[in-house]
Amino acid sequence: MASLIISPLGLAGCERRSVAPGTAIVGSSPTGVPFSFIDPSTVELTGALVDTLRVVARQAALPIDLRVTPFSALIPSLLAHKIDIIAAAMLRTPERERVAAFTDRVFAYGGGLAVLVTDTRHFPNLESLRNLRVGGQVGTRFIDQLRAAGIERIRTYDNLSDMTRDVLHGRIDAAYGDKPILEYQLRIGARPGLRLVTEFEAPAREEVCFVLRHGDPLIARLNAAIATVSTQLVAIFQHWGLTE
Repeated sequence: MASLIISPLGLAGCERRSVAPGTAIVGSSPTGVPFSFIDPSTVELTGALVDTLRVVARQAALPIDLRVTPFSALIPSLLAHKIDIIAAAMLRTPERERVAAFTDRVFAYGGGLAVLVTDTRHFPNLESLRNLRVGGQVGTRFIDQLRAAGIERIRTYDNLSDMTRDVLHGRIDAAYGDKPILEYQLRIGARPGLRLVTEFEAPAREEVCFVLRHGDPLIARLNAAIATVSTQLVAIFQHWGLTE
């Protein structure tokens, strides 16, 4: 059976503390609700990808040590050998595949668009936002998509919560980012006054995987485990209100 350690809240990669031989250090972002986030009642990492990682690691007989890591620091921490696996809502893209390796997919989704409920304009695609101030999260695929669509007034954020707050305060006109995370925030009432644009079609639907360094033998080990527990993984995502 795989063992699981959750580090105290803090930034991964400040120093690599010693762990038991064979333990994989896993970086997970604290603000990607419902994929990975800090549970305020326990001050520990939780979420759909954290639960998925537990099941996959158990199947692979891989001990893991979870570290809280800001999203923008995940790949730098991986490449610096401060963490060994990324378990976060990080979409598989050609750009990322040039610097890191991805396991088989565990989920897939595209971008979502949130605006004020009083904003009744029609936004079918990113091109319809060209005259607006649009927020995007640093280090994500969505910034690239905004630029490719010709959006000029892009404001970057560390997380979607700050982005949606600024829509409410009128600092930006729309928040563009991970559709399941935006859906979750609005479903639980975290941002009353916002709506998810139902007619919006993102330019791509991409895969969520675990991320490792190129050449890491753990990739094959994790892929074998993912294939074995695929039914359990569907149940985990459904538990968190996520469907593909």
